Amino acid sequence: MRGFLHLLPSLVLLLTRLLTLVHAQFQEESPPTTTTTTLGFTNASALYVLGDSTVDCGDNTLFYPLLHARLSLYPCNGSDSSLLPQLLGFLGEKARSKKPPFCLLFSIAHLLFDGFTHVLWPLVERCEKMGLPFIRPFYGQNGSLDEVISGLNFGSTQATIMSKDSSSHQSLSQQLRQVSDTLQLLQLQLTEDIALHFTKSSIFFLSFGKEDFIDLFLHNFSSQVFDQSTAHDFPTMLVNQMTNAMRYLYDVNARKIICLGILPLGYTPHLAWLCNQTSLLVGGDDDNGESCVDEANKLVLEYNNLLYEHISMLNVEFTDAQIVFCDVYKGMMQIINWPKLYGFEDTRSACCGLGLNSAMIGCISLDGACEEASTHVWWDLFNPTHAVNSILADAAWSGLPFSGLCQPITIHELVSKNF
Repeated sequence: MRGFLHLLPSLVLLLTRLLTLVHAQFQEESPPTTTTTTLGFTNASALYVLGDSTVDCGDNTLFYPLLHARLSLYPCNGSDSSLLPQLLGFLGEKARSKKPPFCLLFSIAHLLFDGFTHVLWPLVERCEKMGLPFIRPFYGQNGSLDEVISGLNFGSTQATIMSKDSSSHQSLSQQLRQVSDTLQLLQLQLTEDIALHFTKSSIFFLSFGKEDFIDLFLHNFSSQVFDQSTAHDFPTMLVNQMTNAMRYLYDVNARKIICLGILPLGYTPHLAWLCNQTSLLVGGDDDNGESCVDEANKLVLEYNNLLYEHISMLNVEFTDAQIVFCDVYKGMMQIINWPKLYGFEDTRSACCGLGLNSAMIGCISLDGACEEASTHVWWDLFNPTHAVNSILADAAWSGLPFSGLCQPITIHELVSKNF
């Protein structure tokens, strides 16, 4: 995988299906109307994705994985052999015969294909059968109008909400600038009315925050003391930035926006292991690091709840738009609390990694991966398995197998809206 098993390791199943059910094929000479689409699926023109490792396998990350601080291989193309992430372009020509990355984003995309079973068919084959192009990474497109109107993925592995100096990945603000450049291209090459309609009917998908919290937690763990003063205002700062980002997208005429929350990072194999080690180092209490795990999850939950509150207020303010919040935390807790109900046996160990519970070092070789990844909740240090992502994508798309993952409506309902 070019980075992590994105949680939005369940985003590409929802993304690919988002691409066919959601994707009304655009024709400049005959612009789509608000009541019909070329293929008769939905009222969405294209899908534009912004985010971190939950949506990017490394295509948009310069010098990946050489400058990737938490290298962990993930089989983006679904093969069983060791992979060099920088050579695995899910949207590249060499990946056309491969399976899509097992990440949440691709799981979401997969669900957008109407009339297909939930078996992982090659992403390209599905797009070709539907007569649709699939989205390319921003740095993988040539700037032509045909590629831009097919949708783009601006996401970058290890991208953060808070801007920081880095030549290897793009922060939220940098990705927003790329979106602005893209929409300006549409305005230059299309008529104003067509460009406006196209933008309003497209889906804008945001998945950020995971990398910010991981950086915060790892910094605190390295000092062996969780600095409450540093963490206290952290969720609020991140949510304010995300709110500004959604306002910016609205100002450039985005009207259909999906925003993902963050999974319970305290339960990820690496952070759970670090919590246990920190507990032993600072006094050896008897809770095996559970209080540390709870503190980490509490901060993430605070961020998710605050983000949902801000999105609810934006929905009231923007009467001609719809922003959907998908609570990945809630979905993950359903699975972690009742694993056998969803077919899982191991909620602690990573499927691929080294050390205790395969949680000390990331997946450096797929040869060492577990034989049955589908029975594990976690793939590597911080990412769920494809089986988990598939369940989350189903819930985000249709409200099943558990309801309320996305609020105030499902992604399927968002895709069908007219603005």
